[in-house]
Amino acid sequence: MDRPGRRGLLLTLAGVVALAALVIAVPPLRDAVTNVVSGDAGELRRELRDLGAAGVLVLAGLMLVHAVVPFPSELVNAAAGFVYGFWVALPLVLAGWLLSALVTYAIGRSAARPLLLRLAGEERLEEGARLVERGGVTALLAARLVPIVPYSAVGYVAGAAQVPLWRFAWTTVVGSVPLCAAVVYLGQRLDSLSPTDPGVLVAVGAFLLLLVGGRMLAQRVKRRERTAT
Repeated sequence: MDRPGRRGLLLTLAGVVALAALVIAVPPLRDAVTNVVSGDAGELRRELRDLGAAGVLVLAGLMLVHAVVPFPSELVNAAAGFVYGFWVALPLVLAGWLLSALVTYAIGRSAARPLLLRLAGEERLEEGARLVERGGVTALLAARLVPIVPYSAVGYVAGAAQVPLWRFAWTTVVGSVPLCAAVVYLGQRLDSLSPTDPGVLVAVGAFLLLLVGGRMLAQRVKRRERTAT
C-alpha cells in the first residue's frame, strides 16, 4: 500500500475510533444504537419522543453510525416518522442519510480502494469502476431504489470506483426519496395503522413497486454491461 493509501486508511480508522468514543460518551446515543442493533423499534421510538428536540441529534448520530455499523435503516426512518411526523421527519432523514452516504463514500475513496486493490487486484477494481461508469446514473439510482441493497455498501463501492461526488450525492438523495417517504409515512401511522387506510395502501404499494422497479433497473444495467462488452 502506498503512502497516500496508508494515510487514508489511518484517517478512516481514526474516524471510526472517534465515532465509537462518541457513542460510548453519549448515553442517549449509546442506548439508541443498542436499540436499533437489537431491533427494538418500540424502545427507540420511546427514547426519541422522551428526548424532544435533542432526539434530532441522536437521530443524526444513528445515521452516522450506520456508515460503519449495519442495521435496518427502516427502523430509524419509521421511528422518525412516528415521533416527528411525515413533513418534518422526511427532510431530516434524507439529510441524515446523505451525510451518512458521504461518509461511506469517503471511506471507499480513501480506505476501501487500497484494500480492494490488494484483495481483488487493479484489473478487477477497474472493471468494477467501468461497470459503474457504464451504468451511470441508472446504476446508482437502482442501487438506492432496491431495498435489499445495503445502504453503506453502495457508498463504499462508489467511492472506491471514484464515481464523481456530485453524481453520487444527487442520486443518493433522489433514489432514497421513494423508500424513505413510504417508511416514514408508515411510521407516522403506527398508532392508527389500518389495512383500509388509503395512505397505508399507497405506502405499501410504493414499497412493492420499488422492489419490482429497482430490479428492472438493475437488469437494465446488466444488459447495458453485456452490450458494451
